[in-house]
Amino acid sequence: MKKNQGYSRRQWLKHVGQTTAASAVLLSVPSYARPASAQVVVVGGGFGGATAARYIKRRDPSIHVRLIEPAKTFYTCPFSNLYLGGLRRFEQQAHSYDDLRAQGIEIIHDIATAVDPDKKTVQLAQGASLAYDKLLLSPGVDMRWHALEGYDEEAAELAPHAWKAGAQTQLLKKQLDAMPDGGTFILVAPENPFRCPPGPYERVSMVAHYFSQHKPKSKILILDAKDAFSKQALFQDAWQHIYGDMIEWVPMSQGGRVIRVDAKQGLVETEFGDQHQADVLNVIPPQQAAQIAHQSGVADQSLWVPIDPTTFASQHVPDVYVVGDATIASPMPKSGFAANTQAKVAAAAIVNALSGQAPAEPSFTNTCYSLIAPDYGISVGHLYAVNNNQLVEASGGVSPRDADADFRRREAQYGAAWYEAISLDIWGTEPHA
Repeated sequence: MKKNQGYSRRQWLKHVGQTTAASAVLLSVPSYARPASAQVVVVGGGFGGATAARYIKRRDPSIHVRLIEPAKTFYTCPFSNLYLGGLRRFEQQAHSYDDLRAQGIEIIHDIATAVDPDKKTVQLAQGASLAYDKLLLSPGVDMRWHALEGYDEEAAELAPHAWKAGAQTQLLKKQLDAMPDGGTFILVAPENPFRCPPGPYERVSMVAHYFSQHKPKSKILILDAKDAFSKQALFQDAWQHIYGDMIEWVPMSQGGRVIRVDAKQGLVETEFGDQHQADVLNVIPPQQAAQIAHQSGVADQSLWVPIDPTTFASQHVPDVYVVGDATIASPMPKSGFAANTQAKVAAAAIVNALSGQAPAEPSFTNTCYSLIAPDYGISVGHLYAVNNNQLVEASGGVSPRDADADFRRREAQYGAAWYEAISLDIWGTEPHA
């Protein structure tokens, strides 16, 4: 990641605070008169969708906000790696929708199966059809099954991806617990773009921590479809310092790109013809915007969703906004924090559009904390702005490589505080103790 020279971390944090305060002012501006029947439907109850629903309702309580989410309890991908590392219980990933419901948001536990942009309706799996004035999609990602030969939904029950928190995460944890000491854990890392760029490497770190405590003779092999990854130098410095030679990373140019998977045998084959045997195999396949994005017409040939960076409105379908992992929003990463800040901008744009007002000039923030050991954290953070109708990095950078142990300990604490704060901001409740 690039770091803006001469821009200190203290200045960056101060700027984040100012930006957050400015966003709060924007969202608290009194709403203009509009019909009381304004209908906004939000699809997806994760970091993007739940944030958007809350902030639309907060800005204008007269808007009828419906949030469509099949899960009655939402389990977050952020911090699920700590569960794999034995540092959290799975229940600590759980969030309910009770507080959003208490704010006057109608929560509908169902699956959105189709959008009719002409009729401006959303069809639900159980048969209902919901009309909207504005629609916000935060559908997340789907796995590109068969992008790796042999890897499909059935194979994922043997070699889990665990890239959507829930049963897959629990399955991977069960496999790690059952693996004998001295076994090999293989993680297949995908090509760009994909959800949570530092996530596979934090996962490896947490598995290494678990192995160091319970299976110290075990090895970890990362087979990567890339030649570089987020916070690479910080991760690799820490791996060598804490875990020695337990972790091996093989980049694409050295034979890391996997092209074939045999989930039953725990075997993978690379494009160089090498085969690798795993005791536990974690395949994170290539990804794309979730199916509803394609059905509704907001996704393009890239398999992702192009948006207007000022409002996060779809470039292809009127009155539809898309936030989070499904979007083309580079250089912003596909992260929970990015979805949260995008959703706040989209929420303000929707309320303004319903009252005939122009959108405000947005700014965006993102911070990704990664835990490498219980008291060893690293981070990357950036501010983003819109320039010539393009999202651009305004400032930011990564943790310094030469930081001392106290700095790393505080980074770990900041990461935990971030998760608590964003959980409260989105779902209205802190994580379960």
